[in-house]
Amino acid sequence: MNTLVPLAPRTRLFLQLTLAGYFGLWLLIPAWYLWLSPPEAFPGMMAVVILLFPLIFPFRGLLRGRPYTFAWSGFLSLIYFLHAAGELAAAGDDQRLAALEMLFSIAFYTGAMLFARLRGKELKAAEENTEGGEEG
Repeated sequence: MNTLVPLAPRTRLFLQLTLAGYFGLWLLIPAWYLWLSPPEAFPGMMAVVILLFPLIFPFRGLLRGRPYTFAWSGFLSLIYFLHAAGELAAAGDDQRLAALEMLFSIAFYTGAMLFARLRGKELKAAEENTEGGEEG
């Protein structure tokens, strides 16, 4: 996170929303597939590894508040939205867990897109102010 340019309160809110959705997925998926409702057809650990693997890539950039990481990782959250929609459509016993996954993925997506947009504007404005001040 660029510590020279402070986060506006709205931007901080979207940062927190993104991280809540992101870490919610990190906690929900292992709990779902290892303890709450392990699959019968294949090992639960395999499902956990497959579902958590994509979430490894944006980890560092999200924690550092990099707008570019927020922008592309928001689209990554759509994988989890689609997974949750499929589970909800299947009308199995896991509908509450799927609804929770959908909630986390929506929070992740919404927060990431809005954070990237607002933070990008903040950094651009700070850069323009810095350049304008040096010319005079």
